[in-house]
Amino acid sequence: METIPFSKNTDTAEMLEINFGPQHPSTHGVFRMAVQLEGEKICGLKPVFGYLHRNHEQIAENLPYAAVMPYTDRLDYVNALTNNFGYALAVEKLAGLEVPERAEYIRVIMAELARIVNHIAVIGFMLNDLGAFFTPLLYAFRERERILDIFEGVTGSRLMNNFFRFGGVKHDLTEADLAEIKKIIARFPAFLKEFEDLLTKNEILCMRCQNVGILSAGDAINAGITGPVLRASGVNYDIRKVDGYSIYNRFDFQVPLGKKGDVYDRYYVRILEIRQSLKILEQALAKIPQGEIMNKKALPYLKMPRNFKPPVGEAYGRIESPKGELGFYVVSDGTPQPWRYHVRAPSLINLTALEEMCLGQKVADAIVILGSIDIVLGETDR
Repeated sequence: METIPFSKNTDTAEMLEINFGPQHPSTHGVFRMAVQLEGEKICGLKPVFGYLHRNHEQIAENLPYAAVMPYTDRLDYVNALTNNFGYALAVEKLAGLEVPERAEYIRVIMAELARIVNHIAVIGFMLNDLGAFFTPLLYAFRERERILDIFEGVTGSRLMNNFFRFGGVKHDLTEADLAEIKKIIARFPAFLKEFEDLLTKNEILCMRCQNVGILSAGDAINAGITGPVLRASGVNYDIRKVDGYSIYNRFDFQVPLGKKGDVYDRYYVRILEIRQSLKILEQALAKIPQGEIMNKKALPYLKMPRNFKPPVGEAYGRIESPKGELGFYVVSDGTPQPWRYHVRAPSLINLTALEEMCLGQKVADAIVILGSIDIVLGETDR
């Protein structure tokens, strides 16, 4: 294993360099932290990744546009539906395809359900990383299962959904599906109260998370951080508000913000974002219209994907994924496959501030700080 260079002189008996990972079977994937310690205090930390590189972008440049959609599922494998969303937006912008009203509502409904799944899961995993609780993870997965049952019924898969299509979605939501989603979101506030009663004012959580792993607003902006990690530092930036992509500009919802940018704020911002997702879902379910779920111009390409040849040009489509700005840059040369395809993955960008958050902290805090960033190595390495 190669030596990681640190900026600080390590030729002293007091300094110790250790590795966390990459062989550890952690929830975050195959990831390594090279840490420099003085006693238990962190003096240097370098995130090391690349162990899971799968040539995602190179593979995409050798496939028809439609065939890339299931590969996007494997980026942030917790949020396949939002990955589909970002890629579909980029290609639709490139090809000039419009999406029917009903399909837009279905997209928003599925994306916000995925956001809820992500946030309750990451809170459970973060507390597991903290070493204090296992119960929150079990509570979170109990609710997660109900939403995954919806995903399985609608898309045919619980995780690798491959649900979005250029110009629409693969399947419609039936009245039974809509009724079940309404039932799930109706009971969710009671679950959140139960969850918060267990966590939000818990003495152990507060002691371990408050004033730990602080990331200032300026440092977050300079590092290009996005998503809940940025908003926990007090920066009001949510692409659903900034761009109003799809039909998000039709919904009334707030952007929760933290104050200190510590681990506790990153936990609580996600709790508040779940409440806002429920608010969006209630509005979308109340207003969803009848109609087509696919642009008729795009229907022939479902049967003959290699006939789909967007005009020469380039497009960048981005969304507010549960982890931050997920962007797809696609360049067309007029052939059936992208000439250039690149993913702007929030997990990779958000990791770049890990050392800043950990310097001066105790070694045990590094694990929960990592958990609060919410990374997935599928999109970090690609």
